[in-house]
Amino acid sequence: MSSAARLRRVCAAALATATVASVGGSIILSPNISSNDRGSGTVLEAVRSKINDPYANVPSRAVQESALIGASQANPLDILVVGGGATGCGVAFDAVTRGLRVGLVEREDFSSGTSSRSTKLIHGGVRYLEKAVFNLDYGQLKLVFHALEERKQVIENAPHLCHALPCMTPCFDWFEVVYYWAGLKMYDLVAGARLLHFSRYYSAKESIELFPTLAKKGNDRNLRGTVVYYDGQMNDSRVNVGLACSAALAGAAVLNHAEVISFLKDEATGRIIGARIRDNFSGKEFETYAKVVVNAAGPFCDSVRKLADKEATNMICPSSGVHIVLPDYYSPEGMGLIVPKTKDGRVVFMLPWLGRTVAGTTDSNTVITPLPEPHEDEIQFILDAISDYLSVKVRRTDVLSAWSGIRPLAVDPSAKSTESISRDHVVCEDYPGLVTITGGKWTTYRSMAEDAVDAAVKSGKLSPKNGSVTHNLRLMGGDGWEPSYFTVLAQQYVRMKRTHGGEVVPAIMDTVAAKHLSHAYGTLAERVAAIAQNEGLGKRLAHGYPFMEAEVAYCARNEYCESAVDFIARRSRLAFLDTDAAGRALPRVIEILAAEHNWDKSRKAQELQKAKEFLETFKSSKNAQFHDGKH
Repeated sequence: MSSAARLRRVCAAALATATVASVGGSIILSPNISSNDRGSGTVLEAVRSKINDPYANVPSRAVQESALIGASQANPLDILVVGGGATGCGVAFDAVTRGLRVGLVEREDFSSGTSSRSTKLIHGGVRYLEKAVFNLDYGQLKLVFHALEERKQVIENAPHLCHALPCMTPCFDWFEVVYYWAGLKMYDLVAGARLLHFSRYYSAKESIELFPTLAKKGNDRNLRGTVVYYDGQMNDSRVNVGLACSAALAGAAVLNHAEVISFLKDEATGRIIGARIRDNFSGKEFETYAKVVVNAAGPFCDSVRKLADKEATNMICPSSGVHIVLPDYYSPEGMGLIVPKTKDGRVVFMLPWLGRTVAGTTDSNTVITPLPEPHEDEIQFILDAISDYLSVKVRRTDVLSAWSGIRPLAVDPSAKSTESISRDHVVCEDYPGLVTITGGKWTTYRSMAEDAVDAAVKSGKLSPKNGSVTHNLRLMGGDGWEPSYFTVLAQQYVRMKRTHGGEVVPAIMDTVAAKHLSHAYGTLAERVAAIAQNEGLGKRLAHGYPFMEAEVAYCARNEYCESAVDFIARRSRLAFLDTDAAGRALPRVIEILAAEHNWDKSRKAQELQKAKEFLETFKSSKNAQFHDGKH
């Protein structure tokens, strides 16, 4: 198709989309509120008061395990969730806030799989819009509306962990300028009230000022300008942990490092009525009963399904996504770079994230494994791809961390052909009593969870007290949080640090440390700051990073942080930001966790070994060292 013809088609589609948005769009854009009400103020307020009680503590791990053991055949849980990723914790949170009795078990840690290895973006569906336009597909347009609505809710429900991020798309000919500008203006129109900020065009000169490392030439073509639009960005594993802890505060029995080893079935009907579970720390096995089991095990959902039926056909088509982390000078603070189509047709991006630059990604077939590793050629592909758009020399020695995540692309087992492989989610009950939810993406975790709970309610003939209320329910630490909250920490707390000689000396709660605590813990950051001040745990764990010793103690007491890897990978993000820095922090992390959990020498040695093996799967350059002087 000629450039002129493509342009005419874009303009015609813009007009058609504007008509849809103005005539029928209001119906799609309005939130899907049930008659049961997301709306019962009394229900919402009761749940909010539990989650946002500043003096509330999550029940201990031992208490949670006892609650699961106490779910007998005569007095079962309503729902037992298998899997503690975004979807599983979302299901537990949705179900418990409907007044149901809920348990959740996770083989490793909350967010230990795909949910901590994401792109860190909360997508608003801009790529669906392109498909909707060129395929004249109203179904794709509905996906755009849905993604925009869910993106808005994710950001509003965890404002301390999520924010809007401007993303720049470079254009090297005038057709690209018009094409992307028209497409993104159409996106602004469709977004309506769910728009984060308006997109806009910047000249080549303005673009270089905003993104100093952007190349002025690409593939022998001069930069004509850039088009900037806004998407959401998140600290994925901390949102996930927030979901798990919020569910626990609302009354769910959540247990990490606990594995389902078999299902319990009704002898007469064959329906699943519970599970046999093993505590992976103690080795203790126990049974828990539930009216419905929800399988939310992500890439591992087929192995869970095969516990129920050995002959079950696979519904997961795994895809590997690799990301690398580079020093912050690769991208300016507060501006990302996204190239929708490189010369070989792939998407490539560079985004500022937690003081560093994350770049990616790949999309290739893979095998399912608990600890996926990036291949060197995948790392090199990303480096080669971004080098085409940068003026700075791109070096393998700058890679501070590299990781691989498995996307659980789903096939509906009831579908007649494999053409239904989708990045959308699938909910099914192909074995009585076992509802499986898989596929989808981080952006839509909340609505996925709602769909799964609806299916579980139907399967188990459950009687929730109300409909889903998670549409407008902030996670712990989010209610009342403001971007200026860090000033409270900076003004009212000091960091007391213990020297090598054992003396405790004061240090200021500097802006970097205060902002980090504010964004990581929200309004609960004062609890962490109090530990830093009152218990002499104000020292940083690694040079160049704001993570503090006090966070280890806080997470052990309040966030089910049960191992060294739990902390360096999911409670803090040090393993993802800088593998070598995480390795240097390990001895002190283990020392603090040992004091909190009463570990003996053997357990401490085991933790060190496991953490080193974990970090080996993050393929940083061995000589990558970067200290920006800010911390």
